[in-house]
Amino acid sequence: MRRAFVIVLDACGVGALPDAADYGDSPDSDTLAHVAQLAGGLELPVLGALGLGSIEPILGVPPSAAPVLHGRLAPRGPGKESVTGHWEMMGVIPKTRLPTYPDGFAPEVVRALEEATGRRFCCNRPYSGTLALEDFGEHHLRSGELILYTSADSVLQIAGHHDVISEAQLQQVCAAARTVMTGEHAVGRVIARPFTGTPGAFARTAGRHDYALQPPSRSYLEELRDAHVPVHGVGKIRDLFAGVGIDHSHPGATNAQALESTSELVERLEAGLVFTNLVDTDQVYGHRHDVPGFAAALREIDAAVGRWLTQLGDDDLLVLTSDHGVDPTSGHTDHTREHSLLLARFAGADGRRHDGPLADIGASVLRWLAGRDAPALPGQAFV
Repeated sequence: MRRAFVIVLDACGVGALPDAADYGDSPDSDTLAHVAQLAGGLELPVLGALGLGSIEPILGVPPSAAPVLHGRLAPRGPGKESVTGHWEMMGVIPKTRLPTYPDGFAPEVVRALEEATGRRFCCNRPYSGTLALEDFGEHHLRSGELILYTSADSVLQIAGHHDVISEAQLQQVCAAARTVMTGEHAVGRVIARPFTGTPGAFARTAGRHDYALQPPSRSYLEELRDAHVPVHGVGKIRDLFAGVGIDHSHPGATNAQALESTSELVERLEAGLVFTNLVDTDQVYGHRHDVPGFAAALREIDAAVGRWLTQLGDDDLLVLTSDHGVDPTSGHTDHTREHSLLLARFAGADGRRHDGPLADIGASVLRWLAGRDAPALPGQAFV
């Protein structure tokens, strides 16, 4: 009857990985430290007490006098994106980098997309999602061409205005695009990006939908399912795993929605894993280098964690982590290749430091909930 809660603070990296330069990132990349510096310090009393400031120096968050288990985790495989970050937490390590398109998609790929979807496209280049709407939204309204773009990550994104294409139709288009993007073009995600508004005031809706590549190997989520442990995904978790290993999915298109869903599960769930993605620090504030918004989102998370702690018991494991970075001092607005934070609160935790691979999270969840290990999967349990 044990429970585990794995909460991912999307893009809250804590220092560059040794190979950051191979991804076009500075060796000084450090999302949380730089957000804190630019914000004049962070006010995070709950996360601070758990040991956030014990992981690395963070302005406004001093080291804790009594931290929980804390440290930094790192991927063993390539990538700096949500798909690979979440996969590695659950023991799936990609062997090769997923394809990216710094020059846009090749003509033969675009032709295949047009044939599969029955639609035509504009833009077709790496672009900030909000700038893509500003620069191509009016053309899209006039021509009906959908806005096709990518980023430094392995993604294909398609944006469409509600007056041109409904959310359901846009999802159908992206589902068809997913069937095209296979083999050498097997991107991590195809993402539907609906938006509304008028020129100069376009705005994305909460109707985003991700069509992820299926994990290439077995995960700790499937181990939990075999052990008859229910797995609840909150937010884009189901999408990131293409549904594999997820029994129940709960709303979480925004942090407010994901925090509410998680709070309800903390209150009523009797047993199982809750795997939550808190997306706003990435999608809303991170990619825009909006430091005040990022800091405010962290304060909201801090308050929610404080409420959860009053409801968690000795049979509960709480893990706070992150999947990559999005350093606001970077010369680009893409993800940054960084370590992930680790704060783990559980009965018997002795406040030690634990640095290791991201897969240690999945290994720990399996041992906590099922009382066993999975020797064939990477990772070592810290519980």
